[in-house]
Amino acid sequence: MPKLIYTLPLMAALGFATMSFAQEATTATSDAAAAETTQTATPETPATEDTTASEGTTDTGLDMGQEVAAAENDPTYVKETYGEWQLKCFRSEAEEDPCQMFQLLHEDAGNPIAEFSIFRLPPNSKAIAGATVVVPLGTLLTEQLKISVDGGKAKGYSYSFCSLVGCYARIGLTQADIDAFKRGASANLTIIPAQAPDQSVTIKASLSGFTAAFENTSVLDN
Repeated sequence: MPKLIYTLPLMAALGFATMSFAQEATTATSDAAAAETTQTATPETPATEDTTASEGTTDTGLDMGQEVAAAENDPTYVKETYGEWQLKCFRSEAEEDPCQMFQLLHEDAGNPIAEFSIFRLPPNSKAIAGATVVVPLGTLLTEQLKISVDGGKAKGYSYSFCSLVGCYARIGLTQADIDAFKRGASANLTIIPAQAPDQSVTIKASLSGFTAAFENTSVLDN
């Protein structure tokens, strides 16, 4: 029944369009015949070229389409891939585009569920690297994001804000944190669902290729 409901208006619309097109065609034929009669009666009148049709259209008024040049609207691109980490760069006018390491995280069923990106900070910073973790909307924000490596002791991080994309945690990573990532096999990110505060969801981030990706990540000032 739902398919029929949607099909009937579509058929009606096509019917009106066909009737309109037929009427236009009949009118165009009549006009052409009248023009031919007028030209025959007054042969001294030169025929004028119709310049009303714009480029890409026909004399029937139908738009035949034009090729559109492809535009690079995406400000980011993947420069390299190291294991499970991508080196994602941002187009800029600088001599070298800034790049950060990025991994799209999936749940056990294979659906994307979170994002993990890391960038380096200047040497005089308290944290040697910064990271942004995006988790699904509906996460209990009063409970911190917890990150551990290979089942070791976890550290908790507060969430900063939420958008239509998800909820963001902007965190700082110390030298000890980075060393643990380099030695480890996987990082476990644990979140608490707002609708089930007595449960937890653990998302695994592979650390394969972490060291190479980190060494090629740009140093950002903020």
